[in-house]
Formats: sequence, structure tokens, C-alpha cells
Amino acid sequence: MPEGAGPEPGEPGASAAGDGRPVAEVPFRGGGFAPAPRRGVGPLLFAGLILLWEAGARLGWIGPLVLPAPSEVAGAFVRLVESGQLWLHLAASLQRLLLGWTAGTLLGLLFGLAAGLFSLGRAGIVPLVAAIFPIPKIALLPLFIVWFGIGEESKVATILFGTFFPTVIAVYGGVDNVDRGLIRMGQSFGLPWLSIVRKIVLPGALPAILSGFRISAAIAIILLVAAEMIGAEYGVGAYILLAGNLMATDQLVAGVAILSAMGLTVSWLLGRAERHFLKWRL
Repeated sequence: MPEGAGPEPGEPGASAAGDGRPVAEVPFRGGGFAPAPRRGVGPLLFAGLILLWEAGARLGWIGPLVLPAPSEVAGAFVRLVESGQLWLHLAASLQRLLLGWTAGTLLGLLFGLAAGLFSLGRAGIVPLVAAIFPIPKIALLPLFIVWFGIGEESKVATILFGTFFPTVIAVYGGVDNVDRGLIRMGQSFGLPWLSIVRKIVLPGALPAILSGFRISAAIAIILLVAAEMIGAEYGVGAYILLAGNLMATDQLVAGVAILSAMGLTVSWLLGRAERHFLKWRL
């Protein structure tokens, strides 16, 4: 800028009217809807709800048979830990959950990629998934018992079957929504098919795939409880069923709290995976 010349329009201190008055700085608006961390909100909300629950129970607004106080639930949980039963129930449930969810997710990834990448796979897999996915998987549990027996196989199969379909839909939808312009660009540069899939398609579909993992994990926990309520000696679902039959509501709510903790743990692990694999979005 020549000496003595005023600021150019758009520079700090520039004036729209040329009268020397400074222009107010425009706030930055390019955050891209990035969520700001608010780490204390969740724990405070949980603590507030538990305090209200405890106060309502102590003041008699909530009957002990309807919903026991959190202090009673905590006592039932402590007794469960001291008896050693907690680890037996948790070990059985986590084993079934891990086997069923992992197998269903791997199969869902395979079939979802086949439907998203190949015309023949799309023609066969998508209508089949659309026809079977709306069927309540719990309704098929008696059939799985007939096929696999009342042991572990039927429980794992129920979780696998319920996990498979949402994973297929998430993977297929994620692959199908990848920007076709990027794929055509890779083809124009002569990239091999596998390189296009590995470097363009999979990274573009990964946000939808990880979101599908969250949904399938929640479904897996729901089906785990249903499967363990039939012919299981150990497991969180079996513990909840026994507590309900005995009308021990403190133990029942303690079992529900264990399921909630399992869900929070799975959500935290998947959140860590999302932050690791989706760093490129920042």
C-alpha cells in the first residue's frame, strides 16, 4: 500500500463510507457446527436426577414397591458385588455380547460392502434385508432354540441376527452416499479399483458405518437381555428376570443400572473409535 493511503475495503480499520470511522469486526462464522465440549453437563444431569429420585422416595412421593430409592439400589448392588455373583453375570453377558455383536458386525460389513459395491449384490441383498429387517428378532428366539438348542448357541445367534441387518443398512447407505465425483476423479487418474475402494469409498462411508455400529450395539444389548431370560443360569438378563419374579425391585433396578453402564461403556468406546478414525473431518 502506498504511504499515506487509507486501508483497502475489507481490511481492519477500513470504512465503508470513507469517513475514517473504524468498521466493527465481523465475528467468525466458519465453525462448521463443531460441537464444543461440555464435560460437566452429563454428570451433573445424572446427579440431579438421582437426587430428585432419592428425595421423592424419602418424602413418600414414590412408593418403595413402585421404584426403590437409589440408596436401596446401591445397597442391592453392593450385596451383589460382595456375593461374587456380579462377576459371574457380567462375564456370561459380555461373552455373549462380544461373540454375537462381533460376528454380526463382520457379516454385516461383508454383505453391506457387497451391496454397495456390486450391482448383483445390491439386487439380491437389499430386497432381502428390506424383507427380513422389520421382523422382531425376539420373536425368532424360540425358532433359534429349536435350531441351536437352549444353550449358548441360540443366544449368540439371536444377537448376531439382530446386529447383522442394521450393520448391512449402515454400510450400504454409507457406501452409496460417497461423492461420485471423488470416485470419478480417482478413475480419471487411473487408480486401481481396490485403491479407490480403500482410499475413497471406505473413508467416505466410515462416518455412516460407525453410526451403524452404535445402533447395532444398542440392539445387541436389548437382544442379550431377552435371550438371557430364557434358559440362562447366569447373565444380567437372568438376574433381572429372577429379581422380577421375586418382586425384589431394588435388585431389578440394580440390574437395569448395570445394563445402562454397559451401554455407556460401549458408547464411550465407539466415541473413542470415531475420534481416532475420523480425524480427517476436523
